[in-house]
Parts: sequence; C-alpha cells; structure tokens
Amino acid sequence: MASESVTIFLLCTIIMMLMKIIMGFTKRKNYNFPPGPSPLPIIGNLHILDIQRQDLTFMELAKKYGSFFTFHFGSIKAVVLVGYEANREALVSANYDFGNRAPIPIADDFQKNHGVVFSNGELWKVTRRFTLSILRDLGMGKKPIEGRIIEELQHLNAAIQSHNGKPFDKKVFYLAPPNITFGMLFGRRFDYNNPTFQKIITIMDDIVVNTGTPAAKYYNIFPILKHVLKEPGLVMDRVNQLNEILKVLLKEAQEAKCEDSFRTYTEAFLQKDERETVTEEKQKMFTEKNFLASVFDVMLGGTETTATTIQWAILLMMKYPHIQKKAQDEIKNVIGLERPPRWDDQKVLPYCLALVHEVQRFANLFPYFPHSTPTDINFRGYTIPKGTTVIPLFGSVLNDETQWETPQLFNPNHFLDDDGNFLKKDAFYPFSKGRRVCAGESLARMELFLFITGLLQKFTFTPPPGVWREDLDLTPEVVFTMRTKSYKVCATPRQ
Repeated sequence: MASESVTIFLLCTIIMMLMKIIMGFTKRKNYNFPPGPSPLPIIGNLHILDIQRQDLTFMELAKKYGSFFTFHFGSIKAVVLVGYEANREALVSANYDFGNRAPIPIADDFQKNHGVVFSNGELWKVTRRFTLSILRDLGMGKKPIEGRIIEELQHLNAAIQSHNGKPFDKKVFYLAPPNITFGMLFGRRFDYNNPTFQKIITIMDDIVVNTGTPAAKYYNIFPILKHVLKEPGLVMDRVNQLNEILKVLLKEAQEAKCEDSFRTYTEAFLQKDERETVTEEKQKMFTEKNFLASVFDVMLGGTETTATTIQWAILLMMKYPHIQKKAQDEIKNVIGLERPPRWDDQKVLPYCLALVHEVQRFANLFPYFPHSTPTDINFRGYTIPKGTTVIPLFGSVLNDETQWETPQLFNPNHFLDDDGNFLKKDAFYPFSKGRRVCAGESLARMELFLFITGLLQKFTFTPPPGVWREDLDLTPEVVFTMRTKSYKVCATPRQ
C-alpha cells in the first residue's frame, strides 16, 4: 500500500510539472487567506499529507496554525476548519457562506451534479427539498418506519441465531439496514439470500472501497490522472451495473404506480416527472439521471453509514464487556427481554441512548466531507474567494478536548449527566450541520437505537475462542468511510 501511494504521488508530481511547463502559471486575484504551511511548486502541501488519514494531518497542523488555516492540495487552495468553535461558526452561524459541495471527481464522474449529496445549485435545492418531503411523508422518523425496523430486527436476530453461538463474520450486521431503505425507495424487502439483494450489497461495497483508495484520493486532487489510474474506471463500471438493477426496479414501479397517490419514493418521483413543467428558463429536473443519482445517495446513507455504525457497536461491545453488560442490565430492568424496544424507549433507556451516540462519536465515520464557498466570503477577518474548497473537520469536533472529557476513549458517560440522564451535546457532529446536514438523520437515529438496543436485548457478543478482547483492533479501515477492520463474533442468546 505504501509503495503504491509513493508511485502515484510521484506520477502526479511529474504529470503536473509537465502541465505547468506547457500551460504556464495562471494569475489569480490575490485574496486574503489564513496562514498555513508553505506550499511547494506543483504539489502544494501534499508532501506533508497522510493521504489516507488526512484528518490526522490537519489536526496536527492546527496545533501550529490554529483552527482556521490554508492547505494546498496541489494547485487547489483549500481552507480547513478544526475544532468545535470554528465548525459551529462556519456551518451553523454562517451556513450559507459554506453551504456548497466541493468537487469530488471520483463521485462527480457518475453523479454529474445530480442527486442530494454531491450536487449544487437549483437542482440540489429542488431535489433535496423533494427527497426530504417524500421521505417524511413515507414515515421517516415516525411510527410506520418504526414498525418496519422492528420487523427487520427480527429477521436480523434470526440470521444471528442460525449460527448457534459459533463465530460469524461482521458482514451479517450489514444486511438489515438496506432493507429499510429499499422499503422506502421501492416498497419491498429482500430476503438476505436473494441474488439481487446480494448483488446490490456487493456493488455498493465495491464502490465504497474503490472511492477510498489512495489512488482515488490522488485522482480527486489531480483529475488529469483519470486515464492513468484504474479506480475511476472501476467505480464507473460498478455504478453502471447498479444502475441497470435500479432501472429494472424503476420499470416495475412505472407499471404498478397509482395515478393519484404514491406508496414509495420511486412512485413519488415518477409522478413529479410526469407533472413537471419545463420552459426555456427552467431545465427539467426530475429525470432518470437525477432519479438514479438520488437513489444512490439515499442508498449510500441508508446502507453504508448505518450498517457500518452497527458493526462498530458490536466490536466495541466485545472490547468493553462491562459497558455491554451495563446496557443489557438497563434493558432487562426497564423493558425486559421479550418485547422489542421501541423508539419511545429512548426516554427510559438513557444509558443505551448514550451508548448509541458514543458509538457514532467514537467511530467518526466521515472525518470530513468537503464543502465550498458559493460566493466570495469574509470569515474571521479573511477574504475567501468563491469556489474555495472548505474542509470542515467533523472528526476534530467529535474529539475536541474542550467538549469531551475523554475524547480518545469510548465512554458513554460523555452523553450522561451526573444523575444518569441523557445529555444532548452540541458538539455531536456525525450527521454534519447546517445546509448540508444529512437528509436521513432522523431515520438513521431511529434505526441505530432500535437495532443496537434490540441486538443487546437478545444476545451477548464475545470474541471467538482464542481471541482476547485486548487483541481486538479499533484502528479503522479507511475506505470512503471509516470502517472497522474485519472481525468475527460469537453471539450467545440471553435468558
């Protein structure tokens, strides 16, 4: 892996040097950027960047340059926000000034400014507003979805039970969340062994892995490498395969849809498509391309992030059995071991609710997601031009020593007051904040509480025979998200 990164880095440097010699240097207006490390020609500050753990590099640089500094990704001049105060000021207090999505070539190649995550402008506003409205109408964060989650929990419990206490792979925990998303998108759930379901999961996994490699990250900095690196082609190939499946599901929805009502996101999108008026001044927005991009975004959030958080929860329960037992005792004493947990139980299960929040804080799935400035802005005495890449470092908020007593440790007490009551923390940033806050936050919160609490109600999770909990590795595997490393687990039914 290290040798591959060095090779790519050198290749990037050579190509960009040649391009600069041929094209010459482009003069830009001299804006007032905050201080930062001095850049080298062509490569900027890449010589000091850990390409896989960029967040760690930024947090180290903040010790010297403060919570708002400049960093050069090759010729791309970016500003970095580190810590709670800087991110709150930018994403909440000045949310419009930092509200655009920065270019991410490995994703932009197939999203092409469509959908709800990687897009900007009027299409983003309309699509996001529509998606939030329809998902809420379909019950996101409400009773109808609660019932589906509880039902899916029973299927997940059965899949775990089928291993009869023997070790099984963490991938089992990846199976339940996608069905909640598929239910809202297409009105159906898949059996875990269904070939279409398995293919979708495999494709999504490949995309998440290949968009997070060192090569993909260098490509995001030097898009000219598109025809040199394999990752852009691999990702496009997998996205095209996924789209072929989605088109079949879309066709089924077209044949079964009602004229006056909708039962799924797909049916609502089709109705909007049919009723949309287009003029010379107004482009068509509810197209097949925007549908495929939007569904991909919803699936990414509803599959990868929620499922990966559950995998982190189980690993942490094995690592810290005393925390697992404390949560299980609360469940047993308050709701018992028979009826499944409900969303309202968060009011009477404060330790379990704190545990779920602490899993999200500790896992730090997205250390950052790049934003950009929609106009020239003034921030903290500096003038930043339109289109500047902004790095809001969520991981630095989730590990800010001024906000958390023991930020480097897994500690559910971060979310409890002295009386054991749940304590909301403003520095809780796993869903981002402001204009780009996760559209599915309310669904994810409900899923994580019900799935994690429901699993702890029925099982005690331990390492396989011969594996000591001290040996369990909490170092993340860096892909598009921060995943756990591979592990196996044993689940013993609770009596």
